[in-house]
Amino acid sequence: MNKRPRTVFRKLDGLLLLDKPPGLSSNQALQRVRHLFRADKAGHTGSLDPLATGLLPVCFGEATKIAGLLLGSRKAYETTAVLGLTTDSDDADGAPLLQRDVPPLDLDTLERALAPLRGDIAQRAPIYSALKQGGEPLYARARRGEAIEAPIRTVTVNRLEVLELAGNQVRLHVECGSGTYVRSLVRDLGEALGCGAHVATLRRLWVEPFRTPTMFTLEALQALREQGEPVLDRCLLPLEAGLVDFPRVALDQAQARRLGQGQRVPLAGEGAPGLTAIYDLDGRALGLGEIDAERVLHPGRLFSWTSQEAAVAR
Repeated sequence: MNKRPRTVFRKLDGLLLLDKPPGLSSNQALQRVRHLFRADKAGHTGSLDPLATGLLPVCFGEATKIAGLLLGSRKAYETTAVLGLTTDSDDADGAPLLQRDVPPLDLDTLERALAPLRGDIAQRAPIYSALKQGGEPLYARARRGEAIEAPIRTVTVNRLEVLELAGNQVRLHVECGSGTYVRSLVRDLGEALGCGAHVATLRRLWVEPFRTPTMFTLEALQALREQGEPVLDRCLLPLEAGLVDFPRVALDQAQARRLGQGQRVPLAGEGAPGLTAIYDLDGRALGLGEIDAERVLHPGRLFSWTSQEAAVAR
């Protein structure tokens, strides 16, 4: 019996803007992409539900060090809510729970129901979610049929607008902060209308700083892979693309060497206090650090070449 050849992975740094297909978990999509690129290290920047499609930024190699920053970024979605039916997962993948009549609706009625769901709100997470209780994801307990008290957290909904009302379906545009569940927004909209609701479709449009993303499907990546890895690698963005929204400071060679050796770097009035992206004078990213009130830069997550080059220079 012929064995499938073992994949030989390679060191690869950069960002890929994946258009996740429906039916795959974010981790399943990530693993497919990782094998297509033969990347030795990869991670994504925030899960999408299996039902959902759209932007899933994938970080390779050193870019995984900024994945947590993108996880906390503002995001935009378009979703279609079906009124009159609730499910156990708050989306179309779940088992039906309760069907109710949909009251007569117009845009004014919808607006009154949506208004309390904007801004900083208390939101109850779906029981089918990756949030953990007792070290275990809620979805694992839900699948076992356990009674679950889903956590209530404060989240930020920056925009929530009706795009279309057609029968018992409402198409919505959502812009929100980290940790917001669109499924919960739709569920709470349905409860406010007295008929229940669930998510039928969900697409992530953008994740800051990628507001006008050029996304690649798995099929497109496979086709490019067949043309050779140099062609496939053209899909990647430099990891600096993930840092463009952060304040930045540029270091000369001596300062960069100190930083790479784990030392604090006094700055001559440059940079505001807080988290900052650090570059050399050629525009290459060195990592992230924190500037204190005395204008001293403290090293944070540094890219490997920063410390490697500092070690060589000793």
